[in-house]
Amino acid sequence: MTRFPRPRGRRWTSALGLLTAALMLLGLWPAAAQWLPPLPTPRAARGSWWALPAAAGPRVTPLAPGKAAAPPRAAHTPLPRTAAGSPAPGVRFTHGQTYTTQAGDTLPVLAVRFGVSAEALRALDGRGLPAQGLLPPGLTLWVPPDAVQGQTPATRLLPDSEVVFSPSAVDFDTRAFLQQAQSPLLAYREYLPTPGTLDGAALVDYIARNYSINPRLLLAVLEYRGGWVFGRPNEATRQNPLHRPDSDDKGRLSRALIWAAEQLAIGYYGWREGRLTHITFVTGEQARLEPTLNAGTVALMHLFAQLLPPAQWAHALDPADAQGFPAFYAATFGDPWERARWAEPLYPPDLRQPRFILPFYQGQTWSLTSGPHGAYGPVGSLAALDLAPAHEGGPRCRVSRYWVLAVADGVVVRSDPGIVVLDLDGDGREQTGWNVLYLHIATEDRQVQVGDRVRQGDPLGHPSCEGGVSTGTHIHLARKYNGEWMAAAGPVPFDLEGWVAQAGAQPYEGRLVRDGQVVVANPLGIPASLIRRGEP
Repeated sequence: MTRFPRPRGRRWTSALGLLTAALMLLGLWPAAAQWLPPLPTPRAARGSWWALPAAAGPRVTPLAPGKAAAPPRAAHTPLPRTAAGSPAPGVRFTHGQTYTTQAGDTLPVLAVRFGVSAEALRALDGRGLPAQGLLPPGLTLWVPPDAVQGQTPATRLLPDSEVVFSPSAVDFDTRAFLQQAQSPLLAYREYLPTPGTLDGAALVDYIARNYSINPRLLLAVLEYRGGWVFGRPNEATRQNPLHRPDSDDKGRLSRALIWAAEQLAIGYYGWREGRLTHITFVTGEQARLEPTLNAGTVALMHLFAQLLPPAQWAHALDPADAQGFPAFYAATFGDPWERARWAEPLYPPDLRQPRFILPFYQGQTWSLTSGPHGAYGPVGSLAALDLAPAHEGGPRCRVSRYWVLAVADGVVVRSDPGIVVLDLDGDGREQTGWNVLYLHIATEDRQVQVGDRVRQGDPLGHPSCEGGVSTGTHIHLARKYNGEWMAAAGPVPFDLEGWVAQAGAQPYEGRLVRDGQVVVANPLGIPASLIRRGEP
C-alpha cells in the first residue's frame, strides 16, 4: 500500500460538511465526489485581481554582471489585492449570467467552456468582439441561461504566472533557495544523456526552462508529495518521488519532474486552447470544469487528479485547509497573488507577433513536415512547427548542409546540445517578452553562443536529429511570450513572411496559408508540403 509521507487535511469546514450531508440525503449531491458547490460566476469588482487592465508585458532591465536579480517593475499600477483564492462577489441573473474575461480568453474557447455557441456570448457594453482574436481582460460578457455549470469548485487557486516560467520567476534562484533550506535535494545526482550529470537544483532548472514551467511550482509539488525539499525521502519516496499510481520512475527524479511538467502543461494549455473541459481522476471518474476558472488553477486541478481520487483531491486543493497545497505553497514561497499583481496579465489583447522570416535562405525549398504540435514534448500547447530541407538525400538523420536562420533580431539566451533559444526583447531572459525555441540545431559548426546578438537572417546552425526524439533531420520552432507557449494556430498565429499556420484535425497535421496558396504538412516531403522562399 502506498504510504504518503505527509498526510494533509481531512475535512472541510463543519458548516459545509453539514450542507453536503443534507444534500446527499436528499439525493442532490454525488456521494463519491464530495465537491464544493460551484461559486457564482466571478464578476469584476473594481480592484479585483482577475480584472487587471490590459497592459504590455513587464519590461526588465538587463542585470549587470554579478548583480542579483530584482523583481520586474510593473507595467501598470498594481490594483488593490483580494484574498488569495477568493473570487469577487458574483451575480446570477434570471435570464442568464455574466462572466468577466481573463487575459488569454477568446470567443471560440469560451464557447467550448460554457457549452454554447460563440454567437450567444456578447459584451454587455455593446462593443463588437473579435471572432478569433484575444478579448480584453476585465470585459463583462452575457452568458445565456443554457450554459453548462461546472462540477468542480469555482475558486481560483493559483495565478497563471505561477505555473508558467513567467516574469514572476525572474527573481527566483533555485540553488540559493535550496542552499538556504539546507535541502537534501542538493546532494541528489542524476545522469542524463543531454546535458550530462546534474544535481537536484540544476535538474529542476533544466526541466523548468525546457518545459517553461515555474521552478517554484515544481519544488512545491516535490516537497508536498515526497518531502524532497525540506525532508529526508525514505526508500519508497526515492523510488517513486511523487507517490503516483503506476509510476515507472524507478528512482529517477527526472522522470517524476518531467511527468509533473507534462501534466501541468496538459491542464494549462488544454484549458487555454479549448481542448479540455473535464478532468479525469485516477479512479476513472470525470468532472466538468467550472467555466470561470483560470488556466493556472486548471493546471493544478489536472495534476492532482492524476495523483488522488476525488475525496483526497478535494482536501488537497481546499484553500481553507491549512494542510492543503494552496496554503502550503503560500507559506513556502509567499503570496502568489501578490506576485501576480505585477506579473499579470501575461499578455495584452493587442499582442502581435514580430515580423518573422522563413528560417532558411532565399531561393531554397524546404518542406513543412509537421503542423501545430507540442512545444516541448508531445503534450501541452500546440505551439510548434517542423521544417526540413527538401530533396537533400542521404541518411534520414544527419547534419544537414543547409543553414537555419534567425527569424528575427534577438539575443541568444540558450545554446545547449540540440537547442538554441532567441530572446527577441534583448533583456537576456526567457521569462519575459517574445522568445523563439529552435530544436535539433546541430552542435557541429554552430555559429552562435549564449550572449550573442543576432540579426534577422543570420545563420545559427544546421538542422539535425540532435536533441530530443527525431525521425529525420529537421528543425522544430516554437514561440513563447512572457513564458507562455503561444499556440501556432491560436489567436496570435505563427506567421513566417505571411505564411500563417492553421491547425489540422490532429496534432502534427495542419498547413501554412498565404494569399490563397496552401502548403500541407507531411512528414514525407511530398510536393504539397514544399515551400520556397522567394525574394522579399
